[in-house]
Parts: sequence; structure tokens; C-alpha cells
Amino acid sequence: MDEATDSLAEYVRDVGSEPVIVTVDGKPIAALVAIENADLETLTLSTHPEFLALIERSRARQNAEGGISPQTI
Repeated sequence: MDEATDSLAEYVRDVGSEPVIVTVDGKPIAALVAIENADLETLTLSTHPEFLALIERSRARQNAEGGISPQTI
């Protein structure tokens, strides 16, 4: 971040199909990504640790126990 030469607004304008990765000491710490087709709820849930853990538990249970087939639904 110490090497950033443009304002945040400039980097935001540069975000296209590829994210702009922010690094400190060569390690990624943040990303600027375009959100044209995403809503706030989707963005919030996609990074929420408890929600991600719930999804992982659900997938593990589905793999272990099976579930309802798409045809049945």
C-alpha cells in the first residue's frame, strides 16, 4: 500500500473484469472488485464466516447423507 500512487477513486475506476489486489509487504490483504450485478446481501453473505461455515456443513451433510434429487423437487 505504501507504493500506491493514485487515489482510491482512480483504482476504483480501473476495476473491470479483474479485481485490483491490495498488498502489504507482498501479501494480499484486500481486493477491489466490480459489483455491478451483485446486491448488498449477496456481497455481505459471501464473506461472512458464520454463513460460509453453514454452507460447508450443509455440503458435508449432503455428501454424507444424500439429499433430495432435482427430479424429486
